[in-house]
Amino acid sequence: MNQTTNTILMIRPVAFRMNEQTAVNNYYQKVLDNLLPATVNVKAQEEFDAYVEKLRTVGVNVVVVDDTKEPDTPDSIFPNNWISFHENGDVALYPMFAENRRLERREDILDILEEKGFVINDIMDYTAAEEDNVFLEGTGSIILDRENEIAYCALSPRADEELFIEFCEDFEYTPVIFEAYQTVDGERKHIYHTNVMMCVAETFAVICADCIDDKAERKMVLEVLKKSGKEVIFITEDQVNNFAGNMLQVKGQNEERFLVMSNAAYQSLTQEQIAKIEKHCKIIYASLDTIEACGGGSARCMMAEVFLPETEN
Repeated sequence: MNQTTNTILMIRPVAFRMNEQTAVNNYYQKVLDNLLPATVNVKAQEEFDAYVEKLRTVGVNVVVVDDTKEPDTPDSIFPNNWISFHENGDVALYPMFAENRRLERREDILDILEEKGFVINDIMDYTAAEEDNVFLEGTGSIILDRENEIAYCALSPRADEELFIEFCEDFEYTPVIFEAYQTVDGERKHIYHTNVMMCVAETFAVICADCIDDKAERKMVLEVLKKSGKEVIFITEDQVNNFAGNMLQVKGQNEERFLVMSNAAYQSLTQEQIAKIEKHCKIIYASLDTIEACGGGSARCMMAEVFLPETEN
């Protein structure tokens, strides 16, 4: 299986704002007091459009779908949490912690992809777990090493262990389970999504090992990464707070690889870390300041990778 894809699904926001329902355990969100909601949305749209343009310039095939005014989905800009696409033509739909995020799931997005020539065979629907208050938020909760069929998951209120194991059985991944923490007002609290503290690319992985407080778990995760042939590049908790863990490797034109991140993430990296990454691939970064502040998510969260097979023309 391929670890990277050339096709990315992105949802352009129409009513982006800080989502009060996710702020309870997403400690990266901030209230921008001096900005009206309409201004926040316009800024988010400007950041979104510039980001898409950067991806398209290097040859990434970005499928942009506009969000709708109704229902109210302030976080629709982060589609990777509710859907994932797989090489065998399977699509997974995930149970979401925030009630208003459940409304982001749209069947018409599948129709749009099929119209563009992508093949959807089966839909694996895990969303009934919401009735039991059990959640697993897509490739926010799950980091997939597709090539080696390994799935990493930091357990949290948004990532249930049993459901994660069920996902791994269904998709034939080996589960790697651990807990990751961040310091909030002097207390260690669960990191809400695995993809803010780690990223797995083809030949390397970026991880904040300091977030894994249990030494045995930390050792286990690092061993799995190394055994699967990844160069491990370490980042700090402070860099995680600047979204340096929230990165994704994509394919551009002529199969060239790029690691995508936000400007804040890039600026937080040391020259040594940048050099280590650039041994493997080029870096693309875009300014996502408003989206990061209000949404508490960054470059990776905005991209749902499309690995579906394409129809033969």
